[in-house]
Amino acid sequence: MMKRHQIKIGNSLSVLKEMDDKSVDCVVTSPPYWGLRDYGGQEEQLGAEGTPQEFVDNMVSIFSQVHRVLKDEGTVWLNLGDSYYNYRPGAGQTLIKQTIANSDQDLPKECARRGNKIKGLKEKSLVGIPWRVALALQEDGWILRQDIIWHKPNPMPESVKDRCTKAHEYIFLLTKNKKYYYDNEAILEPISEVSMKRAEYGWDCDRPSTKNASMGGEGIHVEKMGTRFVNPKGKNKRSVWTVNTASYKDAHFAVYPTKLIEPCILAGCPEGGTVLDPFSGSGTTGIVALNNGRKYTGIELNPEYAELSEKRIAEECPNNLTELMQ
Repeated sequence: MMKRHQIKIGNSLSVLKEMDDKSVDCVVTSPPYWGLRDYGGQEEQLGAEGTPQEFVDNMVSIFSQVHRVLKDEGTVWLNLGDSYYNYRPGAGQTLIKQTIANSDQDLPKECARRGNKIKGLKEKSLVGIPWRVALALQEDGWILRQDIIWHKPNPMPESVKDRCTKAHEYIFLLTKNKKYYYDNEAILEPISEVSMKRAEYGWDCDRPSTKNASMGGEGIHVEKMGTRFVNPKGKNKRSVWTVNTASYKDAHFAVYPTKLIEPCILAGCPEGGTVLDPFSGSGTTGIVALNNGRKYTGIELNPEYAELSEKRIAEECPNNLTELMQ
């Protein structure tokens, strides 16, 4: 028997070009932040580009290959963080060095120092990377199906006093076609006791009233609908996901939380299917995929991170040696 996972070392774009067409069921990934971290010093690493547009262009190129290797009914769940623009004449580009042995928590600085001015950005501007990328991918042919808010109850502290502390990131759901695999029942949210009691009396707060819908709103006024609209298994998952950031003891940095990835895989990938993460990092996507009966393919530029991924999978996925990777 062979492992149900594989981690390919190399540049994401180059490795993707070598993969077969329509060979993966689902993609769940969190690419490097633009302009904030050095993930290993390689010249081809994503996030070290001189301008936001260069980063966006590279993302479009990478995801054109993701589009090719993804099955027609597949889904992509793309997590992206943002940053602020800070112009410092003559400073060059300063990236925070991120290594396995010496890493800080998630985004210890609010902005990357830049020695060159970037057209259209004034100092202290939010760069808007998530939406720049999402709309560019939409223009390139992807269906931008939904934006999901990752709400962090334990965000990194920030010293700024002229704006709110940043406590959220985006997850974008992207598809190739209008018809795609999505198991909504796998990620239903529990119905509160109050809602169930209301349903018993024929009232459903989740369904918009006719009066309110005509004004463009939803769910503000209740309407007598009857219990036929209440699923006893639960309610459809909402688009704001509250998940704490998580740390890994051997790396000393904040990793992609398993509870954030799990609903993406449960809803977006059939059992036995293959999940791809083209920016595998510490391997969290693979751990969640394997522990939920899926196969996993990861791509990682830095050999140290690939080694860490293998170590974590060995520790946290005891049933990995069960079937042949296709």
